[in-house]
This record gives sequence, C-alpha cells and structure tokens, in this order.
Amino acid sequence: MSTTNIIILVAFGIYLLLMIAIGAAYVRSTANAEDYFLGGRRLNGWVAALSAQASDMSGWLLMGLPGAVYAFGTGQIWIAVGLFIGTVLNWIFISRRLRRYTIAANNSLTLPAFFENRYRDKKRILLLVSSIMIVIFFLVYTASALAAGGKLFNSVFGLDYHLALFIGAAVILIYTFLGGFKAVCTTDFIQGMLMLVGLLVVPILAYAMLSGNMTDMLNESNVAGGASAFLNPMKDGENSLSFIDIFSQLAWGFGYCGMPHILVRFMAVRSDKELVKARHVAIIWDILSLGAACFIGVIGRAFLLPVILGETEGAASSESVFIELIRKLFTENLALPFIGGIFLCGILAAIMSTADSQLLVTASAVSEDLYHQFIDRKADSKKILRIGRVTVLIIALLAFLIAWDPDSSIMGLVSNAWAGLGSSFGPLVLMSLFWRRTNLPGAIAGIIAGGGTVIVWDYIPLVGGQTLGAATGLYSLAVGFLLGIVVIVAVSLCTKAPSKEITDEFDRVMRSQE
Repeated sequence: MSTTNIIILVAFGIYLLLMIAIGAAYVRSTANAEDYFLGGRRLNGWVAALSAQASDMSGWLLMGLPGAVYAFGTGQIWIAVGLFIGTVLNWIFISRRLRRYTIAANNSLTLPAFFENRYRDKKRILLLVSSIMIVIFFLVYTASALAAGGKLFNSVFGLDYHLALFIGAAVILIYTFLGGFKAVCTTDFIQGMLMLVGLLVVPILAYAMLSGNMTDMLNESNVAGGASAFLNPMKDGENSLSFIDIFSQLAWGFGYCGMPHILVRFMAVRSDKELVKARHVAIIWDILSLGAACFIGVIGRAFLLPVILGETEGAASSESVFIELIRKLFTENLALPFIGGIFLCGILAAIMSTADSQLLVTASAVSEDLYHQFIDRKADSKKILRIGRVTVLIIALLAFLIAWDPDSSIMGLVSNAWAGLGSSFGPLVLMSLFWRRTNLPGAIAGIIAGGGTVIVWDYIPLVGGQTLGAATGLYSLAVGFLLGIVVIVAVSLCTKAPSKEITDEFDRVMRSQE
C-alpha cells in the first residue's frame, strides 16, 4: 500500500473510531425502549435537522447524483429539485402535526404504532402490514448501503470487497447496537456536517484550479450534444426531456412523507420551538448540498480531463467522480492526502448515516411492533430494548448476506425501496394528518394499494414482455402515491365513518396547531 493510501487509511480509522466512541458514550443514557428508538423525544433542532437530512441522502448524494450529471448533463437535476420540494413541504406541513399527533395517540414510538393508535385498530392489521413492509423494504435498503460502503473501501484502498463490506457493516452495527437513536442522531449530525463541507469545498477548489475555459473543456470531454446541451436542464444529451421524464424525476419528492427513518426525527424533537429551528437548518442544508452535488457532476466533467472514468453511458464508474476529484485535488495538486482522506470520509458518512437509521427503524418495527404486540404483550420496556438490540444484530447480518454479491445493483434497489415506502406510507401519513374522515378500512386499503402498485409497476411484465415502468418511463412512486390517496378517499367514503373518539382526538390535535 502506498504512503498516500496509508495516510488516507489513518483518516478513515480516526473517523470510524470516533463513531464507535459516540455509540459507547450513549450506552448508559439508553435505559428503555423510548430512549433507544426515539431518544426520549429530547432532540434539539440542529441534531434533528442534520440527522434527518443525512439519514435521507445516503451515498446517492455524493456518488449517484454527481455521477448522473457527469454522465448525462444537467437534465438529471430534476430529481434534486423534486427532493428539495419534498423536503420543504415535509418540514413545513408534516413535521409539527406528526410530532403532536404521535404524542396524543398513546405516545406512539413508531410509525406503525401511530397508525394502530390513530385508527384504534384492535385487530392490529395496520400494525402487522406496515411492520412487515418496513422490514422487507429496509432490509434491502440497508443492504444497498452496506454494499456501497464496501465498494467505497474497495475503490479507495483496493481492499477485497468482502473485507471492506465487513469493516463498514461492523462499525455501523457497533454504534447502533450500543447507543440506539441518540447515538445514531449524534453521529448523523457529525456526518451531515462532514458531507456538507466536502460538497462545498471540493467543487469550489476544482473550479478555481481549472486550467482553461470550462465550456471548451466540456466540449473536449465529448459530451453528447456539446457543452450547450450538457448545461441545458431540458436536455438529455442531444434529446429534449419529455414531460414524463421531468415528472418522474420530480416525483421522488412524493416519497418524503412516507419515509419512517425521516419521520421518526420529527417525532423525537423535544419542542415546537426546536422543530422550527430544525426546519430552517434542514432546508438550508438541503439546498446547499443538492446544488453542490449537481455542480460536482458539471465541474468534474471539465476538470477530470482526459475523461478518466471510462464510458459514460450510465456506467457505474461515473459515480466515482467525487472520489476522483478528491484524489486529483488533494493527492496530486495540493499534496494533502490526510485532508483528502477526511473528505473521502464524507462519502462514507453519507452511506453510514442512512444505513444506521434504516437498521434502527427496522429493529423498532420487529421488537416494538411485531414482538411486543404479537408475541409478548407483557414484555416490559427493558426487555423490548434487549429484543431491539438482538434484532439490530440479526438485521445487520441478513443485510450483510444480501450485500455479499459485489455486482448487486445498488441504485435500482434504492429506487424501488424509496418508491415502495413512499407509496405505502406517504398517502396514509398525509391523510391521517389532514383528513378527519379517513377510517381504518381506508387506511388498510391505501397501504396495500400504494405498495402493491409499485410491485406490479416495477416487477411484473404486462406490456409485451416489459413492465409498466419500462414501457411508460413513469416512475412507480408517482403512480403508487396518487393511487394510494384515491383509494384511501374512496374506501373511507364507502365505509363507516370513524368513531367520535377518533374524530375528537383529531380535532384536539388540530386545535393544538393553531
């Protein structure tokens, strides 16, 4: 191993040890299930905001989005626009109501428990269905994050993929197992800051060090359609984007109000005042980070000449543009490999901040919503805490096994998991908080319709051997989300109205928002 790689490895080692130390520091303050899964509802605004945004973005922000812009041009920015709109609407309209309603609804600790308490589901159908969907989608989601971490170590250090996978998984498992929600949120806060600094500093430095005119350099990189097409957000190479193309990218924003690992941060904030602070911090972080990630794709295309990332027609190699920029800037031009190693840790931070949150949400669904409600109703909080920690171990192992194949598709799994979660839970969260006529049959039908639509749309070939998604080019989340809302409204109106107890609780929560 070269001296440069050893220095970078030292930076990674310091960072990983810090994450483990944070987990160990929170062991004593994690005494029960509410501490482990919601941090006792004591998060401050800064931690809540950066934790929510860091756990949301994952390696997609530092690898997937810059890689897509690098390969195809600024026509790929519409996903970022959709995610930004979704973030803003989520913090403004969902966060405060959800926090207050989960407290009013028997102090619900998880999203499935909130649904059960909100609709007085004595048969626990909502709890069972939603918990199973969380376990399935987040198991795959976590596996994709672990695989991304393995590929990062493999790319930077040349480590065997399976060894790299084990190292990344072990660190995430240790601090999540020990400290629970508070450890995850604290590490996510640090990781969110590290991601933002890296996203801002690296492209600005690269732009300042360009050795020629950027337009000329873009043309020299042989982008399809030339620099003018590359910089035109309405173009995909030489072709114009259709309405379906843009709408499908914007539709990613629908997913936010159905993401348990993001919504749980709203539930955990200690006061409305801190929630307002968190909203401002999160929105500023989001616009800076998404804008910088898109700029990395553009500046990387000009800076990394000759085009060292090989073929750019969607090849996975384009996703290493941020890694290559850091390498060229800090090892070749500035001779600061340790600083470069810290910025490379930003990519690892993005991956870890999502994986730990997904791991914890999955564990809460198994221990609190499945074990406690269906297997041992008499289990006390400490026993649920133990079950939760055991579940973290089991889920991490299963995700590790799923991620074992180094050729597994990461972005495809992430896209499908985002669509599945957003379509299953997004419509119901929205209607639960804003429409008092929503009832239990409508809620159950909405989850099944939303999640089922994604499965049919993405996996079942119905049109000449193609799936509906492939045939139409329309993202399954857009279809599943809208259909979920329609089904909730239709079924609720066709069945018995909710009881006075339920509507009175809804009215009390709504009055508390005034």
